[in-house]
Amino acid sequence: MTNQPYGAYDPSYQDPQQAAAQGAWPGQQAYGDPYADQQYTQQWQGQTWETQMQPPVAAAPAAPVVPDPEPAPVVPAPVSPEAGPEYGPATLAGNSRVTDAQRARAEGRSPIIEPGMQPAALTALLGLLLAGGAALGTYALLVPLVALQGLTAAGWFRLNGMWPARQGIALGFLGALAADAALLVSDRSPAAILGTLGVWVLLSLVLQLRSHADPDERMYGLMATVVAAALAIAAGGYLAADASAVTVGAVAVAAGVVARALPLPTPVSVVVALLAAAGAGFAVDGSAGVVLGAGAAVCALIGHRAASYDYPSRFVHFTAGVALPLAAAAPAVHALARVLT
Repeated sequence: MTNQPYGAYDPSYQDPQQAAAQGAWPGQQAYGDPYADQQYTQQWQGQTWETQMQPPVAAAPAAPVVPDPEPAPVVPAPVSPEAGPEYGPATLAGNSRVTDAQRARAEGRSPIIEPGMQPAALTALLGLLLAGGAALGTYALLVPLVALQGLTAAGWFRLNGMWPARQGIALGFLGALAADAALLVSDRSPAAILGTLGVWVLLSLVLQLRSHADPDERMYGLMATVVAAALAIAAGGYLAADASAVTVGAVAVAAGVVARALPLPTPVSVVVALLAAAGAGFAVDGSAGVVLGAGAAVCALIGHRAASYDYPSRFVHFTAGVALPLAAAAPAVHALARVLT
């Protein structure tokens, strides 16, 4: 180090007492503190914005939970007792739903709605055609008889809630045609009806056993098929009976069904229908026609009652409601004619 004259200022020189006060040993070279000049600078002693100058932000209040509005109760429209029945749409999937008749029973309503005057008028027209065809001859009788058998098969299936049921309707109708053919071949022997019915019951059983439906549905379909075929085949009794008996029975059924459709209380209406049928039988064949007409009317009213057990269906009323009174009366016409003659 270059010696400097005494009294010259050495910036690196430090007084030993001052160095000892600052914690340095004598003879130790003291170095300047790089931050020493900052202790004399102005320091900010105020509150910064990051701490207490910024007011706390309050949390937003939660939105109140509003419950969903309750649905308004469905009030059924009042039904006027003078208004006619309202008919629902036809079903397309067989018996896969609760029928209207079952719903009516559950609601305390009657499941019976009678077909009314229009189906009764069609029944009377078909009965008069049967009577006229019997007067003209056997083959003239076949035309309205085949129509009656087709309506019977279709109406019974729809009455049981099974629609569409083309196979069952076709099977019942073919059974009726087979019975008609057997009657013509056998000179109108009643055994042809019983034989055809036995064969068709067996055929219906075989077809239902081949079905892949549930056991309950198969049993239900079997019963509907057998009954439809039996009713359609039994209607062939008009072909097996004498022409005079067919005329009396068909006219009596026509009169009785029209009288039954009059707007009267049910007991009164039944009595009036039986009296009208007996009177029509008397008008056609005298005293012998009274018993035959009344007997045919009893069976016809049973068929009319069966056609009323669908709530509600115009298709049933215009098929089963038209055909069942005449189809149910056919065995009575044949049996009573054999007894009375």
